[in-house]
Amino acid sequence: MGCCCQRTMSDATYQSSPGCSIEPSPKSSRFPEARHKQHVMLTGTHSNLDWELIIIDDASPDGTQEIAKQLIKAYSPERIKLQPRAGKLGLGTAYVHGLQYVTGNFVIIMDADFSHHPKFIPQMIKKQSENGADYDIVTGTRYAGDGGVYGWDLKRKFVSRGANLFADTLLRPGVSDLTGSFRLYKKAVLQEVIRKTESKGYSFQMEMMVRAKAMGFKVAEVPISFVDRLYGDSKIGSNEITAYAKSVISLWVKV
Repeated sequence: MGCCCQRTMSDATYQSSPGCSIEPSPKSSRFPEARHKQHVMLTGTHSNLDWELIIIDDASPDGTQEIAKQLIKAYSPERIKLQPRAGKLGLGTAYVHGLQYVTGNFVIIMDADFSHHPKFIPQMIKKQSENGADYDIVTGTRYAGDGGVYGWDLKRKFVSRGANLFADTLLRPGVSDLTGSFRLYKKAVLQEVIRKTESKGYSFQMEMMVRAKAMGFKVAEVPISFVDRLYGDSKIGSNEITAYAKSVISLWVKV
């Protein structure tokens, strides 16, 4: 499956075993996007899946490439593949670049610093084909069921909930968490949605989901717990908030 993080992007491919909910033949790809690849777990949660991990590193100074090389030695070049880039070129281009190397049919996008815990991945895989539904996207939600947010101050919670409520009020996408990035996509769906997405920064994930719904893709939700990043900073300032509001209004006009 695939996971994607802020400065780096990784993707791993998993093939379901007979005990999983995904069809026996398709694979899933995973893009962990984070500065701290040493915290990516490839055991336990994924022990019943056949996977490959493709790491796209945007010249991050945090030792990502060194950790990736250690993973290659530990798991073999067939499973771990490092694809460095010259600089920080943006999240959207990282997705596009990583997708070139995906061999699976499904991709999971997630933070790899344990803000998103891998323990939720089996639930997302199961949900994708639950009762024969064949969802195009399964998104983790912090704002439905027993989902939640831990480690944020009141201001950060207000900004996140406000951003979701604002977009939901104007755009009515029918998804409870538009700004979260912990998602499972069909690879072909992710490719198509990315081609349509214009936003950058904080509004990127929101537009991805709104576009997907407008294009008629089926979306399911799985409650998740989000724990504030253990390493590094994740700050959203007035410029990001203003850009997000403009993106929502632009989508309201276009979609």
